[in-house]
Amino acid sequence: MSTDDADLLAIAQDVAAEAGDFLSTVTEVAAGSTPEASLPLLLLAVSDVLAVGARLGATVDVVPEQRFEPDLGPDPDVDPLRANLANVFEGLDEYAEVVDPLDSVEVEQVTLSGGLVTIAQALAQGLRHYEAGQVVEALWWWQFSYLADWGATASSVLRALQAVLAHARLDVDDDVAAEAEYDALQS
Repeated sequence: MSTDDADLLAIAQDVAAEAGDFLSTVTEVAAGSTPEASLPLLLLAVSDVLAVGARLGATVDVVPEQRFEPDLGPDPDVDPLRANLANVFEGLDEYAEVVDPLDSVEVEQVTLSGGLVTIAQALAQGLRHYEAGQVVEALWWWQFSYLADWGATASSVLRALQAVLAHARLDVDDDVAAEAEYDALQS
């Protein structure tokens, strides 16, 4: 095995681990099992997957030997995941996103639930290849979909999650803030 092959295998293992963790976290949040921790968990999960995605973006293009994607069977149904996430984010789901900051200032309405599912679908597709022993195909898929779609989506979702968390923690009444400041000074 060459050094390049070993490096790609290491990246594939890291992406597979992060993809699995992301899918697990998103599924757990969608199930509503930890509502008080949903935002922090998703903030960490999206940050982690973006970090591994950056490695994919910085890697020389991965090109599989075969020019077609092996058939893995039908894609998993993500509609229940999307619906459950929309329920979790009820009242907070929609946010504004700049479509392409390099080409225009056009803004569109998107949803956290839709963005999280887009990321999950792309990571799951690569993970299916990885688990089938198609490591190069998995890397190609993760890299291509990161650059084409889920990387920008994850960046946008991360910013929206951070904004929601910041508003939840920082938007307090002046009286409450003054009381907390007084209590902090007295301790």
